[in-house]
Amino acid sequence: MGNTKISADGLSDTVFLVTFVDAPVCGRHTTLRNDNKKLLMKIITTIAALLISASAFASTPHKYRLVWEDHFNGSTYDSSSWSKIPRGNADWKRHMSEADSLYAVRDGKLILRGAVNTNPSADTARYVTGGLYTRYKRTIAYGKVEVRARFGSAQGAWPAIWMLPDRDIKWPEGGEIDIMEHLNHDTIAYQTVHSYYTHTLKKDQNPPHGSTLPIDRDGFNTYAVEILPDSLVFSINGRTSFAYPRIETTDKGQYPFGEPFYLLVDMQIEGSWVGKADPKQLPVEMEVDWVKFYELDSEPGNDQPLLAD
Repeated sequence: MGNTKISADGLSDTVFLVTFVDAPVCGRHTTLRNDNKKLLMKIITTIAALLISASAFASTPHKYRLVWEDHFNGSTYDSSSWSKIPRGNADWKRHMSEADSLYAVRDGKLILRGAVNTNPSADTARYVTGGLYTRYKRTIAYGKVEVRARFGSAQGAWPAIWMLPDRDIKWPEGGEIDIMEHLNHDTIAYQTVHSYYTHTLKKDQNPPHGSTLPIDRDGFNTYAVEILPDSLVFSINGRTSFAYPRIETTDKGQYPFGEPFYLLVDMQIEGSWVGKADPKQLPVEMEVDWVKFYELDSEPGNDQPLLAD
Protein backbone atom coordinates (compact mmCIF):
# COMPACT_ATOMS: atom_id res chain seq x y z
CA MET A 1 0.00 0.00 0.00
CA GLY A 2 1.30 3.48 -0.88
CA ASN A 3 0.15 6.93 0.19
CA THR A 4 0.67 10.12 -1.81
CA LYS A 5 0.00 13.51 -0.22
CA ILE A 6 -0.32 16.67 -2.27
CA SER A 7 -0.95 20.10 -0.76
CA ALA A 8 -1.52 23.46 -2.40
CA ASP A 9 0.37 26.46 -1.00
CA GLY A 10 -2.04 29.17 0.07
CA LEU A 11 -4.75 26.57 0.65
CA SER A 12 -3.53 25.26 3.98
CA ASP A 13 -6.72 23.34 4.66
CA THR A 14 -6.72 21.64 1.27
CA VAL A 15 -4.87 18.34 1.21
CA PHE A 16 -5.24 15.46 -1.20
CA LEU A 17 -4.54 12.00 0.23
CA VAL A 18 -4.44 9.27 -2.36
CA THR A 19 -4.12 5.61 -1.37
CA PHE A 20 -3.03 2.96 -3.81
CA VAL A 21 -3.81 -0.63 -2.82
CA ASP A 22 -1.28 -3.11 -4.12
CA ALA A 23 -2.93 -6.37 -5.06
CA PRO A 24 -1.12 -9.52 -6.16
CA VAL A 25 -1.49 -9.12 -9.90
CA CYS A 26 0.80 -9.97 -12.73
CA GLY A 27 1.36 -9.61 -16.44
CA ARG A 28 -0.76 -7.07 -18.29
CA HIS A 29 -2.77 -6.34 -15.13
CA THR A 30 0.39 -4.94 -13.53
CA THR A 31 0.86 -2.66 -16.53
CA LEU A 32 -2.75 -1.51 -16.32
CA ARG A 33 -2.43 -0.84 -12.60
CA ASN A 34 0.72 1.23 -13.08
CA ASP A 35 -0.84 3.15 -15.98
CA ASN A 36 -3.88 3.91 -13.86
CA LYS A 37 -1.63 5.20 -11.08
CA LYS A 38 0.17 7.50 -13.50
CA LEU A 39 -3.09 8.80 -14.95
CA LEU A 40 -4.57 9.42 -11.51
CA MET A 41 -1.46 11.23 -10.32
CA LYS A 42 -1.51 13.42 -13.43
CA ILE A 43 -5.14 14.35 -12.79
CA ILE A 44 -4.48 15.11 -9.12
CA THR A 45 -1.41 17.22 -9.91
CA THR A 46 -3.44 19.23 -12.43
CA ILE A 47 -6.22 19.80 -9.87
CA ALA A 48 -3.68 20.92 -7.28
CA ALA A 49 -2.18 23.40 -9.76
CA LEU A 50 -5.63 24.79 -10.53
CA LEU A 51 -6.33 25.25 -6.82
CA ILE A 52 -3.02 27.06 -6.38
CA SER A 53 -4.03 29.29 -9.29
CA ALA A 54 -7.40 29.93 -7.70
CA SER A 55 -5.77 30.88 -4.42
CA ALA A 56 -4.04 33.77 -6.21
CA PHE A 57 -7.45 35.21 -7.06
CA ALA A 58 -8.52 35.27 -3.41
CA SER A 59 -5.27 36.53 -1.94
CA THR A 60 -4.92 39.90 -0.25
CA PRO A 61 -4.23 42.66 -2.83
CA HIS A 62 -0.57 43.48 -3.14
CA LYS A 63 0.89 46.93 -2.59
CA TYR A 64 2.36 48.61 -5.65
CA ARG A 65 4.27 51.81 -6.29
CA LEU A 66 3.96 53.61 -9.63
CA VAL A 67 7.49 53.97 -11.02
CA TRP A 68 6.89 54.98 -14.65
CA GLU A 69 4.03 56.03 -16.90
CA ASP A 70 3.72 57.35 -20.43
CA HIS A 71 0.63 59.20 -21.64
CA PHE A 72 2.15 60.15 -25.01
CA ASN A 73 1.55 63.86 -24.58
CA GLY A 74 4.41 64.98 -26.82
CA SER A 75 4.64 65.33 -30.57
CA THR A 76 6.44 61.98 -30.88
CA TYR A 77 7.28 59.00 -28.69
CA ASP A 78 9.89 59.43 -25.94
CA SER A 79 13.12 57.91 -27.26
CA SER A 80 14.59 57.78 -23.76
CA SER A 81 12.01 55.08 -22.95
CA TRP A 82 11.18 53.52 -26.33
CA SER A 83 13.05 52.17 -29.36
CA LYS A 84 11.78 50.88 -32.69
CA ILE A 85 11.74 47.08 -32.89
CA PRO A 86 14.15 45.85 -35.56
CA ARG A 87 13.18 43.32 -38.21
CA GLY A 88 14.00 39.65 -37.64
CA ASN A 89 13.26 36.16 -38.89
CA ALA A 90 10.56 35.25 -36.38
CA ASP A 91 6.92 35.28 -37.52
CA TRP A 92 6.04 38.31 -35.44
CA LYS A 93 8.91 40.56 -36.51
CA ARG A 94 9.58 39.74 -40.16
CA HIS A 95 7.61 42.82 -41.30
CA MET A 96 8.92 45.29 -38.71
CA SER A 97 10.01 48.55 -40.29
CA GLU A 98 11.51 51.84 -39.13
CA ALA A 99 9.55 53.82 -41.74
CA ASP A 100 8.26 57.00 -40.10
CA SER A 101 4.84 56.56 -41.74
CA LEU A 102 4.17 53.64 -39.39
CA TYR A 103 4.65 55.68 -36.19
CA ALA A 104 2.81 58.70 -34.85
CA VAL A 105 1.63 60.40 -31.67
CA ARG A 106 -1.82 61.88 -32.15
CA ASP A 107 -4.18 63.43 -29.56
CA GLY A 108 -2.20 61.96 -26.68
CA LYS A 109 -2.05 58.46 -28.16
CA LEU A 110 0.72 56.38 -29.69
CA ILE A 111 -0.20 55.13 -33.17
CA LEU A 112 1.40 52.01 -34.68
CA ARG A 113 0.40 50.98 -38.19
CA GLY A 114 0.42 47.86 -40.33
CA ALA A 115 0.19 48.40 -44.07
CA VAL A 116 0.92 47.09 -47.54
CA ASN A 117 4.44 48.08 -48.56
CA THR A 118 4.16 50.74 -51.26
CA ASN A 119 7.91 51.17 -51.76
CA PRO A 120 9.26 47.75 -52.83
CA SER A 121 12.42 49.28 -54.28
CA ALA A 122 13.48 50.31 -50.77
CA ASP A 123 12.05 47.31 -48.88
CA THR A 124 11.20 43.92 -50.39
CA ALA A 125 8.75 42.93 -47.63
CA ARG A 126 5.14 42.70 -48.81
CA TYR A 127 3.84 44.25 -45.58
CA VAL A 128 5.39 46.70 -43.11
CA THR A 129 4.52 47.15 -39.44
CA GLY A 130 5.46 49.46 -36.58
CA GLY A 131 6.46 48.38 -33.09
CA LEU A 132 8.22 49.85 -30.06
CA TYR A 133 9.90 48.29 -27.04
CA THR A 134 11.49 49.47 -23.79
CA ARG A 135 14.47 47.10 -24.00
CA TYR A 136 17.50 48.31 -22.00
CA LYS A 137 15.51 51.42 -21.00
CA ARG A 138 12.46 50.53 -18.88
CA THR A 139 12.03 47.21 -17.09
CA ILE A 140 10.10 45.63 -14.26
CA ALA A 141 10.91 42.53 -12.18
CA TYR A 142 8.19 41.99 -9.57
CA GLY A 143 5.28 44.38 -10.04
CA LYS A 144 2.39 45.22 -12.32
CA VAL A 145 2.13 46.43 -15.92
CA GLU A 146 -0.98 48.08 -17.35
CA VAL A 147 -1.60 49.21 -20.93
CA ARG A 148 -4.75 50.90 -22.21
CA ALA A 149 -5.15 50.39 -25.94
CA ARG A 150 -7.46 49.77 -28.85
CA PHE A 151 -6.80 48.45 -32.34
CA GLY A 152 -8.44 48.07 -35.68
CA SER A 153 -9.41 44.65 -36.97
CA ALA A 154 -8.32 43.12 -40.25
CA GLN A 155 -7.67 39.66 -41.62
CA GLY A 156 -4.05 38.90 -40.76
CA ALA A 157 -3.73 41.67 -38.15
CA TRP A 158 -2.00 40.55 -34.95
CA PRO A 159 -1.46 43.42 -32.47
CA ALA A 160 0.37 42.43 -29.30
CA ILE A 161 1.38 43.76 -25.88
CA TRP A 162 3.94 41.51 -24.26
CA MET A 163 7.16 41.14 -22.27
CA LEU A 164 10.57 39.47 -22.60
CA PRO A 165 13.63 39.23 -20.31
CA ASP A 166 15.97 42.22 -20.55
CA ARG A 167 19.06 40.12 -21.20
CA ASP A 168 20.30 38.00 -24.06
CA ILE A 169 18.88 34.52 -23.54
CA LYS A 170 17.62 31.98 -26.04
CA TRP A 171 13.84 31.84 -26.38
CA PRO A 172 11.90 30.32 -24.67
CA GLU A 173 14.28 29.69 -21.76
CA GLY A 174 13.94 33.20 -20.38
CA GLY A 175 10.14 33.12 -20.52
CA GLU A 176 7.56 35.28 -22.29
CA ILE A 177 4.54 37.11 -20.85
CA ASP A 178 1.78 37.85 -23.37
CA ILE A 179 -0.37 40.55 -21.78
CA MET A 180 -2.54 40.82 -24.91
CA GLU A 181 -2.72 39.30 -28.36
CA HIS A 182 -5.58 39.84 -30.79
CA LEU A 183 -6.26 37.98 -34.03
CA ASN A 184 -8.10 39.13 -37.13
CA HIS A 185 -11.69 40.19 -36.22
CA ASP A 186 -11.94 38.32 -32.89
CA THR A 187 -14.03 39.70 -30.04
CA ILE A 188 -11.64 38.17 -27.47
CA ALA A 189 -8.03 38.78 -26.46
CA TYR A 190 -5.49 36.12 -25.56
CA GLN A 191 -3.28 36.20 -22.46
CA THR A 192 -0.55 33.57 -22.33
CA VAL A 193 2.67 32.40 -20.63
CA HIS A 194 5.51 30.79 -22.59
CA SER A 195 8.65 29.14 -21.22
CA TYR A 196 10.97 26.19 -21.72
CA TYR A 197 8.54 24.26 -19.52
CA THR A 198 5.41 25.08 -21.55
CA HIS A 199 6.94 25.16 -25.03
CA THR A 200 9.89 22.76 -25.15
CA LEU A 201 8.65 20.26 -22.57
CA LYS A 202 5.08 20.82 -23.83
CA LYS A 203 3.67 21.07 -20.30
CA ASP A 204 1.20 23.82 -21.10
CA GLN A 205 -1.73 22.38 -19.15
CA ASN A 206 -0.03 21.64 -15.83
CA PRO A 207 -0.77 24.35 -14.89
CA PRO A 208 -2.78 25.86 -17.79
CA HIS A 209 -0.68 28.56 -19.44
CA GLY A 210 -3.28 30.82 -21.02
CA SER A 211 -6.82 32.12 -21.20
CA THR A 212 -9.07 34.56 -23.07
CA LEU A 213 -11.63 37.21 -22.16
CA PRO A 214 -14.12 39.23 -24.22
CA ILE A 215 -13.11 42.79 -25.13
CA ASP A 216 -14.76 45.89 -26.54
CA ARG A 217 -13.39 45.34 -30.02
CA ASP A 218 -14.03 48.91 -31.15
CA GLY A 219 -13.08 50.68 -27.92
CA PHE A 220 -10.22 51.03 -25.46
CA ASN A 221 -9.48 48.18 -23.06
CA THR A 222 -7.01 47.99 -20.18
CA TYR A 223 -4.72 44.96 -20.25
CA ALA A 224 -2.65 44.04 -17.19
CA VAL A 225 -0.37 41.48 -15.61
CA GLU A 226 0.86 41.21 -12.03
CA ILE A 227 4.31 39.59 -11.77
CA LEU A 228 4.60 38.08 -8.29
CA PRO A 229 7.06 35.70 -6.62
CA ASP A 230 4.46 32.91 -6.66
CA SER A 231 2.32 33.65 -9.72
CA LEU A 232 1.48 35.76 -12.76
CA VAL A 233 -2.04 37.20 -12.59
CA PHE A 234 -3.63 38.44 -15.84
CA SER A 235 -6.63 40.72 -16.24
CA ILE A 236 -8.59 42.75 -18.79
CA ASN A 237 -10.57 45.80 -17.69
CA GLY A 238 -10.04 44.81 -14.05
CA ARG A 239 -11.45 41.31 -14.54
CA THR A 240 -9.03 38.47 -13.83
CA SER A 241 -8.70 36.01 -16.68
CA PHE A 242 -6.32 33.53 -15.02
CA ALA A 243 -3.29 33.10 -12.79
CA TYR A 244 -0.21 31.08 -13.66
CA PRO A 245 1.38 29.75 -10.44
CA ARG A 246 4.88 28.68 -9.54
CA ILE A 247 4.66 24.98 -8.70
CA GLU A 248 7.03 22.49 -7.14
CA THR A 249 8.60 20.46 -9.93
CA THR A 250 11.95 19.03 -10.93
CA ASP A 251 11.31 20.02 -14.56
CA LYS A 252 13.37 22.84 -15.99
CA GLY A 253 12.11 26.40 -16.46
CA GLN A 254 8.59 26.24 -15.03
CA TYR A 255 8.66 29.77 -13.58
CA PRO A 256 11.51 31.89 -15.00
CA PHE A 257 9.97 35.15 -13.81
CA GLY A 258 11.16 37.73 -11.29
CA GLU A 259 14.09 39.15 -13.24
CA PRO A 260 13.85 42.43 -15.20
CA PHE A 261 11.50 42.19 -18.21
CA TYR A 262 10.89 44.85 -20.86
CA LEU A 263 7.67 45.72 -22.68
CA LEU A 264 6.89 45.34 -26.39
CA VAL A 265 3.92 47.01 -28.08
CA ASP A 266 3.56 46.21 -31.76
CA MET A 267 1.27 45.85 -34.73
CA GLN A 268 2.04 42.57 -36.48
CA ILE A 269 0.84 41.29 -39.86
CA GLU A 270 0.58 37.61 -40.85
CA GLY A 271 2.02 34.56 -39.16
CA SER A 272 1.45 30.85 -38.69
CA TRP A 273 -1.08 31.53 -35.90
CA VAL A 274 -3.01 34.51 -37.29
CA GLY A 275 -2.92 33.35 -40.91
CA LYS A 276 -2.58 35.24 -44.18
CA ALA A 277 -3.42 38.93 -44.46
CA ASP A 278 -6.03 40.44 -46.76
CA PRO A 279 -4.35 43.50 -48.31
CA LYS A 280 -7.77 44.99 -49.08
CA GLN A 281 -8.39 45.34 -45.32
CA LEU A 282 -5.17 47.28 -44.72
CA PRO A 283 -3.85 49.61 -43.39
CA VAL A 284 -4.73 48.92 -39.77
CA GLU A 285 -3.82 50.91 -36.66
CA MET A 286 -3.09 50.20 -33.01
CA GLU A 287 -3.64 53.07 -30.55
CA VAL A 288 -2.04 53.14 -27.10
CA ASP A 289 -3.57 55.60 -24.64
CA TRP A 290 -1.12 55.02 -21.78
CA VAL A 291 1.38 52.60 -20.22
CA LYS A 292 2.07 52.20 -16.49
CA PHE A 293 4.76 50.28 -14.60
CA TYR A 294 4.33 49.55 -10.88
CA GLU A 295 6.92 47.95 -8.65
CA LEU A 296 5.83 45.46 -6.02
CA ASP A 297 6.28 47.54 -2.88
CA SER A 298 5.89 44.79 -0.30
CA GLU A 299 4.10 41.59 0.44
CA PRO A 300 0.89 41.99 2.50
CA GLY A 301 1.85 42.50 6.13
CA ASN A 302 5.50 43.05 5.28
CA ASP A 303 7.02 46.52 5.06
CA GLN A 304 10.23 45.32 3.42
CA PRO A 305 10.45 45.88 -0.35
CA LEU A 306 10.59 42.76 -2.48
CA LEU A 307 13.49 42.84 -4.93
CA ALA A 308 14.23 40.61 -7.88
CA ASP A 309 16.91 37.98 -7.45
